[in-house]
Amino acid sequence: MSRTHESKVVVLGSGPAGYTAAIYAARANLAPLLIRGMQPGGQLSITTEVENFPGFATAVQGPWLMDQMAAQATHVGTTLIEDMIVSVDLDRRPFVLHGDSGDTYLAETLIVCTGAQARWLGLPGETRLRGFGVSACATCDGFFFRGRTVAVVGGGNTAAEEALYLTNHAAKVYLVHRRDTLRADKTNQSRVLAHPKIEMVWDSVIEDVLGDGEPAAVSGIALRNLRTGATSRLAIDGLFVAIGHTPATELFRGKLDMDGEGYLVTRPDSTATNIPGVFAAGDVKDKVFRQAVTAAGMGCMGALEAERFLAHHDAAPAAG
Repeated sequence: MSRTHESKVVVLGSGPAGYTAAIYAARANLAPLLIRGMQPGGQLSITTEVENFPGFATAVQGPWLMDQMAAQATHVGTTLIEDMIVSVDLDRRPFVLHGDSGDTYLAETLIVCTGAQARWLGLPGETRLRGFGVSACATCDGFFFRGRTVAVVGGGNTAAEEALYLTNHAAKVYLVHRRDTLRADKTNQSRVLAHPKIEMVWDSVIEDVLGDGEPAAVSGIALRNLRTGATSRLAIDGLFVAIGHTPATELFRGKLDMDGEGYLVTRPDSTATNIPGVFAAGDVKDKVFRQAVTAAGMGCMGALEAERFLAHHDAAPAAG
């Protein structure tokens, strides 16, 4: 039987932004509901070692870190709900959210932390070796490739910036692009082409990612030149896929302001969207940094802003 749930604060998404928002809202005695969505834990749930989240002297496992955040959120008073929202009505408060379970959620305020997914090449080896040498985040994982050889695939600013960042760690960086010119801006192009550690692999696509062993590890990539049709193999220790991200915002299309890439737009120095009482935090609105720690910080901001919004609007206590 379907049920109706009411809360002063509903958080959508269970990555670092969502859990942090819930922790702060719970500590403000707002009894938040956190709807975990399709992938509880977000992208960190499919990440192996996390070495750059503050508070841990040694690397921790991404799924473990997310489990700890979930436990902390529950401990301070968050109700975690296993459901996925399929439609929303943001025309009036309380906002109405409908779950795939058939349940309905009434929210005096809503914090959207649905994140963004990296675009992948869709190759068998890429999937098998994700987290074992295949990554979509150089600033997250580049440190693990100190003195080694890596490749980046892509041709835009993200790919150029990932390649340049990796030169701080790797001994050699290949940048694989399907065309003979980069799409990155002129400044990034100039820096990439002039860097002694970066070698371009033009007019080429990756046909698979190679690697085996116990534990499994990337050993190379299979390439095909689009001009000549020639195939080759390139020995590398890690592959960074930089072909873009897709924010999980389809649910809010036509309801919340977005930029041309589908990321939610918020006011400067704020998580507030164009609809009063709706806030956005983490990768769903951040296409620049995309780090767990920045997402967590924005989750904190979202909860504090939701608390202030409720105080100013004298929201009635939600029914139990």
